[in-house]
Amino acid sequence: MFLYIILIFFFIYAIVCHLYNKILNFPPTLFPTLPIIGHIYLLKNPSCLHRTLTKLSKLYGPIFHLNFGNYPVLVISSPSIIEECLKQKDVIFANRPLGTTSGKIIAYNYTTLATSPYNGHWRNLRRISHEILTTNRLNAFSYVRVDEVSLLVLQLLRLREQQDKTHALNMRLLFKEVTLNTLMRMIVGKRYYEDCIVSSKDSEEAEMFRGMITESLRSASYVLVSDFVPILRMFGFEKKLHKKMIELRNNRDRFMQILINQHKTTPKTDCSSNSNESKNNVKSMIEVLMALQESEPEYYKDEIIKGLLLDLLAAGTETSTTTMEIALSFLLNHPEAMEKAHMELVNIIGNDRLVNESDLAKLPYLHAIIKETLRLLPPGPVIVHASSDETTISGHRVPAGSMVLFNMWAIHRDPMIWVEPDKFMPERFLENEGLGEGFTLLPFGYGRRVCPGENLAWRMMGLTLATIIQCFEWERMSHKMVDMSEYVRGLSLSLTNPLQAKCRPRSTMIKVISQI
Repeated sequence: MFLYIILIFFFIYAIVCHLYNKILNFPPTLFPTLPIIGHIYLLKNPSCLHRTLTKLSKLYGPIFHLNFGNYPVLVISSPSIIEECLKQKDVIFANRPLGTTSGKIIAYNYTTLATSPYNGHWRNLRRISHEILTTNRLNAFSYVRVDEVSLLVLQLLRLREQQDKTHALNMRLLFKEVTLNTLMRMIVGKRYYEDCIVSSKDSEEAEMFRGMITESLRSASYVLVSDFVPILRMFGFEKKLHKKMIELRNNRDRFMQILINQHKTTPKTDCSSNSNESKNNVKSMIEVLMALQESEPEYYKDEIIKGLLLDLLAAGTETSTTTMEIALSFLLNHPEAMEKAHMELVNIIGNDRLVNESDLAKLPYLHAIIKETLRLLPPGPVIVHASSDETTISGHRVPAGSMVLFNMWAIHRDPMIWVEPDKFMPERFLENEGLGEGFTLLPFGYGRRVCPGENLAWRMMGLTLATIIQCFEWERMSHKMVDMSEYVRGLSLSLTNPLQAKCRPRSTMIKVISQI
């Protein structure tokens, strides 16, 4: 009898919620909405959120409404509606969701660039990020990227010589190392992987850094249901994850404080073989921020500087590493595309020197490969914003404080936009130069919240991929195709299995490689 009463209550509640949403003119809402948890029951597998939302959009349309516990959620999978949100009403949708445990603990109570609400503090952080990522500054650090990619080439050769020629190369690890070394040289003037660390003190610092990065990547999978259903906190639900977040926050804070203290006391130099940072008198990002702290110590506190640097490090690492790994995976599965990319390099660059960043603009097919990779498997398949005020979108009411999920995965694979959307075809961007413009391809977001490191990411991805294609012939580990299945950790997409591959130096490039 009691069970029947509960079922009747749930049914009446769902009907009332459904009618309430219609009366208030909310976008189409999934039925039923359950008490307390809302529509969280639909998210059985958070690692496939993008696919779940895509299936729902086929049933309920390009804009629909959900409730994650007490959070109103708007899901959008239409380029025209995204344009309405991020172009026509960008100020209203420039916010980030508040109330998450990670934002409070890891992101210094929502004071970082990625998590801060749209206010004066965020605008100041945005201005600073533009200052340290200007085109001139990126150009000044171009030698760092060239140096690190050259070291990657030498590392590939060394690994091939040390190991059996049939042994796999872990390309995810190698891409992560070159990306992190590049970013850390730009941020603090030193690298943390391989053998550039010589003193025991620096070795401990490097080990702390690598541990912090590992923990940070793992923490991206921490999705707390109690953020959406606060009543669960009363019962100690997800207490272990909460504790892990605190430990991660403390470890990251401790490492970044060491770097800040070092720059407060002594000038830093690069520990790499080519200490060009000091020779070229190019200030690292932390030096620029420390100079700002000297002029405005009451605002530029250590906490603000740590949050900004950690955001730049996390965003730059995830996007570049993931995209390069996936792009090489696609090329291994499509050797004809790999050959086209190589022939473009031969025709434009030749075999007498290595490709450099100034050459990238002359390599349209390489750019098409990266664009196609970002289309099929974007590092951020779902972009998260929040509304600061009540407004209307596509004729529907959107409450203030709504979480807004822009499902780029669905748009990137929409057959009304893309011919054979599930097929890897870089040529589509050469045959139709306007393809992907507007709001049909947004791997880095758009508007006020667009990724500030987009220019840097394009340079890193382009130079690294061009160089390893120019210098090496690549093969799969077997005749079996590379597994392209994906999963989402937090909001970042990765291949389920790290890419394993074989390579050998191209005979036409051995002389050039030997001169590195």
